Amino acid sequence: MTSEFVLTLAERGIYTILMVTGPLLILALTVGLLVSVFQATTQIQEQTLAFIPKIVAVFLGLVFFGPWMLTTMIEFTVDVFENLNRFVG
Repeated sequence: MTSEFVLTLAERGIYTILMVTGPLLILALTVGLLVSVFQATTQIQEQTLAFIPKIVAVFLGLVFFGPWMLTTMIEFTVDVFENLNRFVG
């Protein structure tokens, strides 16, 4: 196993992680920004108001993006296991 192969595998792993978590992080960021704007305009400074909409949005995002996320992770895992002989030998 060469260092180039290890770097390629690590690059693909990081890219897969970013692709899988990206939609949920962007969704949570957008909802958090909207809630912050709402809190600033109405001057409501309730701490729990920021968390509940983000949690609901992330759960809905999991329902919507879940099958795609699972498929992407399974494809990466299957690819790693199929090339396991190159890792060991």
